[in-house]
Amino acid sequence: MPSTITFMGATGTVTGSRFLLEHAGKRILVDAGLFQGIRELRRRNWAPFPVPPASLDAVVLSHAHLDHCGYLPRLVAGGFAGPVLATGGTARLAGIVLADSARLQEEDAAYAVARGYSKHAVPEPLYTQADVEATLRLLVEVDHGAPYLLPGDVRLMLRRAGHILGSCSVVLGLGERTLTFSGDLGRGTHPLLRGPDPPPDSDVIVVESTYGDRKHPPADEAHLAELIRGTAARGGVVLVPAFAVDRTEVFLLTLGRLREAGAIPDLPVHVDSPMALAALEVYREAISRGDPEIRPEAAASAARLLGAAALHEAHSAEQSKALNDPGGPCIIVSASGMAAGGRVVHHLRHLLPDPRNTVLLVGFQAVGTRGRDLLDGATMLKMHGRYVPVRAEVAAVDEFSVHADAEELIGWLGRAPRVPGATYVVHGEPDAAEALARAARTRLGHLAVVARTGERVRCD
Repeated sequence: MPSTITFMGATGTVTGSRFLLEHAGKRILVDAGLFQGIRELRRRNWAPFPVPPASLDAVVLSHAHLDHCGYLPRLVAGGFAGPVLATGGTARLAGIVLADSARLQEEDAAYAVARGYSKHAVPEPLYTQADVEATLRLLVEVDHGAPYLLPGDVRLMLRRAGHILGSCSVVLGLGERTLTFSGDLGRGTHPLLRGPDPPPDSDVIVVESTYGDRKHPPADEAHLAELIRGTAARGGVVLVPAFAVDRTEVFLLTLGRLREAGAIPDLPVHVDSPMALAALEVYREAISRGDPEIRPEAAASAARLLGAAALHEAHSAEQSKALNDPGGPCIIVSASGMAAGGRVVHHLRHLLPDPRNTVLLVGFQAVGTRGRDLLDGATMLKMHGRYVPVRAEVAAVDEFSVHADAEELIGWLGRAPRVPGATYVVHGEPDAAEALARAARTRLGHLAVVARTGERVRCD
């Protein structure tokens, strides 16, 4: 029986990472992510999984972002019984991310019932908090660089990816052959985390392409400071939809540096997301214990700038609601990063109609999300069954991306000891994926192919 990889997600889109390895009669799933964005993509989360979840022998997670781990509880509810292999950082953050995802889905379903705006007679969540609790019991922690034997005598090693705390590239050994899944790759310029390890000698590489057709601009903190000063001068609020894991920490570090340098006024900075606050505590703990993923030279300043004394933490629903009308200039950092759900949607509903305010987009905005609509110049947004006018200033700053850009992705591929037999490009919108594949072919001599949804390829 040939060994194969089936691309079950993150093809033609940046979400829903799911890659199935079948080898020696065993099935190993690399990542189990949610599809996000337009309705057509989100509906895929409700489709039956292509193979019975109970037939999976193991799942390996590259990191704790929802589009890589958020489908796990659905698999468990369908009969998957583990194990789920992940680094310690990923295990801790995934517990936070999945619990928040289930809570939001349950709340959104209840809200839809109460307000009557769902098309479904009885709206239901994709999974429940009980499903998440069952999922977390299956997690098995594996250190970066430590060997682990999976079913079918598949050798596993997780290598540092530098994207968020705990993130890794997944390396699988099948006899004499080696498969490498990049996961989401970070940047050597991350202010807190060490950069990604180079790929090992590999026969097959599966590489992400989120920014496969773009180069990140140089950091322009002066522009960010100008936006904040301008908003404060007109009595407005800066609302920042930020990914709760890592993006929030990176943005808060920058705000702290600007405030200490006197480049922005000493405004209250509110962090309003239960998930972001829980993730922030995981980062604080990693910094305090000298986690090897943390840059040693950054630890002292990060501990100071991310300390509780520097921030206003909105833990309760009442504290969050108060920020809909904060009564003066401030900065609100709230999840989700693409404004797809969570507390930030309520803030947008109240703050978008006021031209004094600014919505600051600091991360990738997938097609079909409210964040992308704002980025593309929407004059109104639909939230909770009603339309809201967009009168606030909308600005985007790209320097906070913790995804490798096109040159950094090619640089990572070029650091491999040899050209692999095949390179499959995933986790990118079509233009980005094709651009990276073309660059890998012309510049590195790779047999680079943009993977298609449902496509199965041999890797024996």
